[in-house]
Amino acid sequence: MPRAFILVMDSFGIGGAPDAANFGDEGSDTFGHIAAACSAGRADLDGVRSGPLIIPNLLRLGLGAASELSTGIWPDGVDRVDPAGCVYGAAQERSLGKDTPSGHWEMAGLPVDYDWGYFPKTEPCFPEALTNALIAEAGLPGLLGNKHASGTVIINELGDEHVRSGMPIAYTSADSVLQIAAHEDIFGLERLYELCAIARRLVDDYQIGRVIARPFVGSDGQYTRTANRKDLATPPHGPTLLDQVLNDGGHVFSIGKIGDIFAHVSTGTEIKADGNDALMAATIDAARSAPDRALVLTNFVDFDTLYGHRRDVAGYAAAVEAFDRMLPEFEAVMKPGDLAVITADHGCDPTWPGSDHTRENVPVLMFGSYTEDWSNDVYDGFTVIADRLSAALQLG
Repeated sequence: MPRAFILVMDSFGIGGAPDAANFGDEGSDTFGHIAAACSAGRADLDGVRSGPLIIPNLLRLGLGAASELSTGIWPDGVDRVDPAGCVYGAAQERSLGKDTPSGHWEMAGLPVDYDWGYFPKTEPCFPEALTNALIAEAGLPGLLGNKHASGTVIINELGDEHVRSGMPIAYTSADSVLQIAAHEDIFGLERLYELCAIARRLVDDYQIGRVIARPFVGSDGQYTRTANRKDLATPPHGPTLLDQVLNDGGHVFSIGKIGDIFAHVSTGTEIKADGNDALMAATIDAARSAPDRALVLTNFVDFDTLYGHRRDVAGYAAAVEAFDRMLPEFEAVMKPGDLAVITADHGCDPTWPGSDHTRENVPVLMFGSYTEDWSNDVYDGFTVIADRLSAALQLG
């Protein structure tokens, strides 16, 4: 019996979606702009990478061809490779946002056809009723931040004041999210998690998709985030491919932050790992041991959090090349009958102004079995992934 794998290159878009202008993202192209920067020598990283983007395995699986379907042009500086024997396409998102839960839920067959709540780009950005309730219920001396901000910037801006005052740092972005940062040792990790659980309940009235705990360490204006991030998402509003697999007697393995994204609903065996290398190692281990009719989902978070949001073109390019180098080891442990999909949940163009996600089409690269009758195309909706994996797994 077959098994299915979804490898999500978090934020790896392949060109502006048809409605990108509605989001201020017309012209964004995460993959294309990274490739162009590499070709022009603007993405060299001492001792790590230089020159054109080298991704032979992703190209063999159809990434360049999918990008051409999305944008109408082959990406600059990337070798033209014929992806024979693979199915590739570009998927246009139906969901109304450009956030992580919407993208993942839609690829699992559940588009988000309603508007999330968002906090305005004002200072303060949070409603006074919300912050007053959070301060009172959590017994806080107050809150710092209360604005749109980059997480890595704001902890260095306000970290010293947080340590002195005991006030956690609350901030948001263009996504439907409330993020709370606090010192892992001084404020306490469990206390931060408890604070975020209170916030999760309070933001339900505002239709906010996620509350994220952002612990950090360090001192004297030099702070770094730890791997103990925790996402508290609102649960999916309907059944997903994960439910379908479990209800039909299959198995689900959720690697990385998949469990958090689906609010731990039908996420089966959850496996945590820190960084893309560890996430791929966990995926390969799962591929070695997962039984028949298993669905394995992995979110490769580094592309988004370490490079996309930080607008680090060279770092993003190096991460894509490293991911490409790991793919043959994953392919080697696939079994006859297995089907794998490489895709993304949204864009986060590291050349784009600001630090937010970008509204883009995403690649859909399918390889393994059960692909013979499928066409290479621009797909209306990320739901094409759930539809095809459901058929491959022979779900009822």
